[in-house]
Amino acid sequence: MRPALRRVWEGVAGRLYAFAGFWFRLPGLSARDRNLYQMPFILTMSTAMNPDRMTAWLPSRGWLMAFLLFVACVYGGGGLHAMELQRLEIATAGGVQVFAVEMATTEQEKETGLMFRKELADRHGMLFDFDPSQEVTMWMKNTYISLDMIFIAADGRILRIAENTEPRSLELIPSNGMARAVLEVPAGTAKKYGIHPGDLVGHALFNGG
Repeated sequence: MRPALRRVWEGVAGRLYAFAGFWFRLPGLSARDRNLYQMPFILTMSTAMNPDRMTAWLPSRGWLMAFLLFVACVYGGGGLHAMELQRLEIATAGGVQVFAVEMATTEQEKETGLMFRKELADRHGMLFDFDPSQEVTMWMKNTYISLDMIFIAADGRILRIAENTEPRSLELIPSNGMARAVLEVPAGTAKKYGIHPGDLVGHALFNGG
């Protein structure tokens, strides 16, 4: 490989290595996914960091496809964990309000929640499933956007609403009752749509939902 091209490639490979090192440490990345991506990356970069071997490998379609697949996983990693949106309704005094929600059902999903998100669209949220019903405590650690937290009983009735939570706060936010689920929506949603304790939430998660 020519010296000029070698320097360019080494710079690109170094930046990619640094970026991937950060990505592998993201809190939302499960141990399974970390192991899945990290070993092929190490093997690939051991070759890529040697420009002479890189030149010999480039004609190989198999290597090129593997490399492109890895880059797609890194830069499109969010898509791998994208959650399907489900319809949720809240019957208020002013009418039925409809939301599109992501589901957090596994321990990993509930632990991560909306951490590190920079925005959350109007009428969108995340529904945490705490089956069986229990006293639930939430917090705002590593959560950058203010939220309304809506605590919901097994029959779909809203127990409590914690409005305008403080971003990144470690203060505990209790359900004050046996909650089957918690709905997190953008701050101000409850006031904007007239949602109050006692209103009924319609979703398959709840009895008769």
